[in-house]
This record gives sequence, C-alpha cells and structure tokens, in this order.
Amino acid sequence: MITEIDKIAWIHIVDGRILGARSKGKDTYYLPGGKREPGESDIDTLVREIEEELSVRIKPETAANAGSFRASAHGKSEGVRVTMSCYTAEYEGEIRPASEIEELAWLTYKDRARVSEVSQMIFDHLHELNKLAD
Repeated sequence: MITEIDKIAWIHIVDGRILGARSKGKDTYYLPGGKREPGESDIDTLVREIEEELSVRIKPETAANAGSFRASAHGKSEGVRVTMSCYTAEYEGEIRPASEIEELAWLTYKDRARVSEVSQMIFDHLHELNKLAD
C-alpha cells in the first residue's frame, strides 16, 4: 500500500543559492514548508508553515507555482511517497530559524547529496533552468 504525504515548499533563491532548512536532530536539509492542514489551500499552507519555521510572512499575492515533484519520503518506510508542491514568493521580515528548525543554509547544486530525494529532483530541475549555481 502506498501512502502519500502532501507537502508545500518555498523555493527561495538568492544569487544562485537556495534556502535549505535542517530540523533539530536531523542531518538532511529540506526546502522550508510542510504538510497541509485540513481545509487549507496551498497558499494558506505556505504562509503558515514559513511563518512557523522561518519567522517571516509570505506575501500571498506574490506566490507563484514552481511545479510539483514526487519521490519516496525521506526517513519513512518503503511505500511512503511525498508530493511536494513548490512556490516562489516574496516575504516580509528577517529570515531566522524557528520552531523545529535548527539550522538554515544557502545551498548550491553541489550540495545535492545533502537534501532529501524529492529535493534532489527539485535541485535537478532548478539546475537545468540555470537558477541554481554549481
């Protein structure tokens, strides 16, 4: 039986580097974001999760879909898959780790092995579009 995890992620790139977040006690980086709560839209989830994790407010009117990606869920049993709907968006405030986030890092394509499988797919996509530095 395949179980699907529905996640929303924020793609924030500055000078060819993408913002990655590492949760407390973990060794893998993820794109900031998280799971949808019942009744939430993609944008509602994006705004809530980014505020919880990074202490900034996403400007919902600037959110743009950057694609959806599906892969095996990192750290979960076989048959558990994650679908990550990605968005770019402007924000207000100063990015800093909050909630379960222990560390933030600006990652390039050479950091691909340090991220989850679905994030690796996103890194590949962004690299092909020349948005992510080597």
